[in-house]
Amino acid sequence: MTLFTHLSSADDIRSIRRAGIRARSRDHEGTTGVFCLPILPSYQLTHQWGRELRRGGRCTMVAVDFRLPDDEPVLVGHYYYEHVELTSAEAAALIAGCEDARGYEVFVPRAIDAKEIHRVRGVNRVTGWRYMPNAHGRSPCPCPGCLRRGEYGSAKIRRKAESRGY
Repeated sequence: MTLFTHLSSADDIRSIRRAGIRARSRDHEGTTGVFCLPILPSYQLTHQWGRELRRGGRCTMVAVDFRLPDDEPVLVGHYYYEHVELTSAEAAALIAGCEDARGYEVFVPRAIDAKEIHRVRGVNRVTGWRYMPNAHGRSPCPCPGCLRRGEYGSAKIRRKAESRGY
């Protein structure tokens, strides 16, 4: 059994403990399921999506650890590229063996039952990357799809982009 973790809002703890993790996320092809990562020796890599998810409006995050059978089919890959189907054990080994595993994700194409949940725990608030891995030194994209109105510093980023002629 491979141990994975899913980051969720703290507001959903009661629902998750009672009914499990609902399959409400969508992958690149529109399939519903749950995004997660295997628990790795590096806390930073295991919880790398925390800071980016908080940017989307979730304030307090919790990690929901759950077990999947080793032969369970999942989709794995870098968030920007197409994912490949592997077993959960192969997906965990692939991410653990990567030289730079930032940006990788595992997608389970089903809901996670409450019986599969191992524990729910709090996470460090400042873990992870913002915008994308290796974003330091690069200007954020000013388009409305990437930078929403009302985000911290968004007006300044848009003004700077307009002055450059974007």
